[in-house]
Amino acid sequence: MSEDQEKARGLRNETVNDKIRAFYPKAQALILMSFVLVTPRDAALADWVAARAAPFFQAAPEAIRVEPVSADASFRRYFRIFSPEGATRILMDAPPDKEDNHAFARVADLMTEAGVRAPRVEIADFDAGFLLLTDLGSADYLGALRKTPDRADTLMRAALETLIRWQKSTRAGTLPPYDEALLRRELELFPEWFMTRRLRRPPDKEQRAALDALFSVLVNAALAQPRVFTHRDFMPRNLMVLEDGAPGVLDFQDAVEGPLTYDVVSLFRDAFLSWEEEQELDWVVRYWEQARSAGLPVRSDFGVFWQEYEWMGLQRHLKVLGIFCRLCYRDSKPRYLSDLPRFMQYARKTAERYSELTPLARLFDTLENKAEETFLTF
Repeated sequence: MSEDQEKARGLRNETVNDKIRAFYPKAQALILMSFVLVTPRDAALADWVAARAAPFFQAAPEAIRVEPVSADASFRRYFRIFSPEGATRILMDAPPDKEDNHAFARVADLMTEAGVRAPRVEIADFDAGFLLLTDLGSADYLGALRKTPDRADTLMRAALETLIRWQKSTRAGTLPPYDEALLRRELELFPEWFMTRRLRRPPDKEQRAALDALFSVLVNAALAQPRVFTHRDFMPRNLMVLEDGAPGVLDFQDAVEGPLTYDVVSLFRDAFLSWEEEQELDWVVRYWEQARSAGLPVRSDFGVFWQEYEWMGLQRHLKVLGIFCRLCYRDSKPRYLSDLPRFMQYARKTAERYSELTPLARLFDTLENKAEETFLTF
């Protein structure tokens, strides 16, 4: 960086920091320590908290404390806002040119109507891309399952009850369809980002034909399933442990009307946590039994249901292999690469179990040496 660029950046930071100091004299150090570079978006957030959140709490701007909570794989960021009395809310920062905040608010309302514990939107500034939400706490399922594995059965039973409640609330035509175009677009992430970008091995003509045939099998199987409200990321990291036992549900803005097994397999074949198949099978059987009792359109033959579950999982796992590579190479978020082997293991296990999926198992065999060269282990 040139000397002129350094000076320009310093002047820009000084201007932004002066604005934040004006609103946050007590939280200035915390805010400035939370980011490598204070951006104009951070200043807009400070403006918004002073103009909208402080009056919500009936407090002066300088009495409000703001702490970063998390960022996710999208462009959203989350902050916890503290009132002088200790009350908290979550501020979602989702730039409107990059995120569909109307969809977030719409799905939040649907979940609340269904009796699901989702954050309630208390202030929605769609133009600015800031939403003030109720706070479901900081204890998520992923942390609880890792720290206290003996609670796994209790937590998963509660998650299944919530999932069934969500699925039972389905109203056809309310959410966008998880249609053929979306399913195929997701599957294409695998050859584009995992094979071509990560492994530097684009599919040859024969492999491309095999992938096309496989994708048609998976898409047709997904489209043949009964349709329900589908969260699309119903996994432990997006479930919160609440005092009354029912989980809070987060990160639902991409919900669609989709295949019945999608959220079930998302819960048990997770990006960050794996289970022995005996335990997984026990939970899936429990879901199947409870869903049938609740009147959901699950298959009467569990064997058919299990195959739908596994094939739906394979579609998701191929998609995620591509997404995690895209997050690294396009969005500069390499931390997701460490979980690629888990998804390869999920996908390979399913591909080796069904004769219809044998071409994919052979492709994995071909790719395995190349993957080892790029520091992956299967």
